[in-house]
Amino acid sequence: MTIPRQRVTLRSLAAALDVHVSTVSRVLNGTQTEARSAASPEMIQRIRELAQSLNYRPNPQATGLRTRKTRTIGVLLPRLSDLVVATIYEGIDEAAMNHRYFTFVSSTLDDPQRQMQLGETALARNVEGLIVGDARTDTQTFINELAARDIPLVLVSRRAPGHCSVTCDDPKGGWIAAEHLLGQGHRDIAVLAGEPFASTGVDRTAGFLACCAAHGISIPAQWIVHSHFDTQSGRRAGDTLLASSRKPTAIFAVNDFLAIGLMGALRDHGMRAGKDVAVIGFNDTPLAAELPISLSSVRSPMREMGYRSLELLLQKLDGAQPEPELLEPTLIVRASSQLRT
Repeated sequence: MTIPRQRVTLRSLAAALDVHVSTVSRVLNGTQTEARSAASPEMIQRIRELAQSLNYRPNPQATGLRTRKTRTIGVLLPRLSDLVVATIYEGIDEAAMNHRYFTFVSSTLDDPQRQMQLGETALARNVEGLIVGDARTDTQTFINELAARDIPLVLVSRRAPGHCSVTCDDPKGGWIAAEHLLGQGHRDIAVLAGEPFASTGVDRTAGFLACCAAHGISIPAQWIVHSHFDTQSGRRAGDTLLASSRKPTAIFAVNDFLAIGLMGALRDHGMRAGKDVAVIGFNDTPLAAELPISLSSVRSPMREMGYRSLELLLQKLDGAQPEPELLEPTLIVRASSQLRT
């Protein structure tokens, strides 16, 4: 079974395998459902192995004209400079490659107007669907409009009511962070709650406060500080908390960057995380374990979140209606929240 050294086509692959060209096309260019309806599992494997061994590359323009499918997914994210967001996108892109799709990403900077403009630009380029990572709790106009237009859509990292999403179980993550601090005897606890329009910060804070309330602990309103999600905001919020005469003995930050900025504020005030104030972050970014005082953090499955969001979108493209998914958080305890002495 040999093919001359020339451009490998669907027709030449079909001839080599003695199957119809439409069978090869459905396996290599169609959805998983189309592939399974066209050939047996054994033949699907043979077609894909031969295509890979001969370095077959589909012609996107020709495929799009024949199938009205571009095999392209648009991705809207807040900002790729955020390590968490970038890791989620790596998962999206890995899944797309494994399913023979292409993605292109746009950074909306959490601006609803940019979200709409960039989303419409993606749709104008005939993407088959959208993955949206910048959903907001204060406005869902564009997302709702997309759903009303039957645009295949999956949210990632952040949720919004009525839409399919893949997120960490953020309320549970907040709860287990609170359990850890309460179990050490902390009662004067503050929260760096992040942006009030992001479900990540809202849900993590809600889970944390619910656990505290279940143990009879009420956190003063002035100790729940909203801000941007970056390290500078964490430092400023820490300065505010530490400037008062009554200081918290433990602080939960809804992401690692806020926690790192907070640890800088503690240092400036002559205090140490894990000795004077217990600190817990969220996401468990690779930096958390490498800090001079290693950071306790609630690990969220960032890459898996992105991977699953692409897979759920492909299910939608196949006509399914997948349910939202919550992925499991895990508390990683390090020096920044060690037991009090």
